[in-house]
Amino acid sequence: MTGKTKQRIDADNAFLRVQNRASVQARIMSETELLEQARDAKTANLKAQRLEKEAADRLAPASRPTKSKG
Repeated sequence: MTGKTKQRIDADNAFLRVQNRASVQARIMSETELLEQARDAKTANLKAQRLEKEAADRLAPASRPTKSKG
């Protein structure tokens, strides 16, 4: 008897549905993680740029000569 029983076919189909759902969830999670990593990297870059600008702004008034009113 080489044919599959209806119960076996139903079991195989149920397994494939579960397996497919798991793979879709894994793909969504990996895409989400990639987006989070990209966002975190961009945030870190922007923070570094902001800190550099703030440091430059603090040093800028000290390096400018003062003008006297005359």
